[in-house]
Amino acid sequence: MGERKGTNKYYPPDYNPNAGGLNKFVGTHALRERARKIHLGIIIIRFEMPYNIWCDGCGNHIGMGVRYNAEKKKVGMYYSTPVYQFRMKCHLCDNHFEIKTDPGNLDYLIVSGARRQENRWDPTENEQIVPEDKATQRRLFDDAMFKLEHGRGDESTASKSTPALEKLKNSNESKWKDDFATNCALRAQFRARKKDLKAKESTDKALLKKSSLSIALLPENSDDIKMASLLALRPCKSASEKQRDIRHKALRLPSVAIKTLTKKSLGITSTSVPNLVSADYNSSSDDNEDKS
Repeated sequence: MGERKGTNKYYPPDYNPNAGGLNKFVGTHALRERARKIHLGIIIIRFEMPYNIWCDGCGNHIGMGVRYNAEKKKVGMYYSTPVYQFRMKCHLCDNHFEIKTDPGNLDYLIVSGARRQENRWDPTENEQIVPEDKATQRRLFDDAMFKLEHGRGDESTASKSTPALEKLKNSNESKWKDDFATNCALRAQFRARKKDLKAKESTDKALLKKSSLSIALLPENSDDIKMASLLALRPCKSASEKQRDIRHKALRLPSVAIKTLTKKSLGITSTSVPNLVSADYNSSSDDNEDKS
């Protein structure tokens, strides 16, 4: 919105065309607030983060594509290409970090205040096509023998990869020669899979409704089946069986209480019972001898 302020159609009555323009006459810059440090060679731009970084001030992650108001200034030259440096403030803390362009490697370099999250890899490991670097290109242009050797190497690499390419081509042609039949087969597989998923979903819903649960059920595996077979669960008693057990316990309580009170009143303990039995046996044997 700041750029539109210098393009209005209003000219004050004391405007002098000899001043060179409306901005010069008013004493403002065309970039307005973005040019408040123009005397230092700095302008304010909207900078978009080129890759993921970690802030050194707060340690938080800043994702690629986050935008900042950055101070842009020229710090050098790479041949005829200027090198710019951008300084911006973290939106989560008071730390400032600086990033500059790297025209030689077509990349950005972090100067200070942050560190890059490494997501780079060697494209040769994935068998990707890698362009030649500047030195190799210059040597290919100047050295005819190196160009010949380089071409022979490319031909050998192509000959090694030809069988794999032919195999992929034949496989692709065999599968997609009749695209209608292949499409019908894939749709049949999808329908069968969808039918199985619906049946499993209905079974899970019935089990959850029966158990009065509201949790996500995981797929069944062989370990779960084996563990369930090892569990021995006692059957639950019905309401009538529970009431019958309570009645039996209530009927046994008076007899147990009477036996306990009788033993306590007579002073009979578990240790005196054998003595009483032996005394009764001796007295009965004496009476039998007297009668004889």
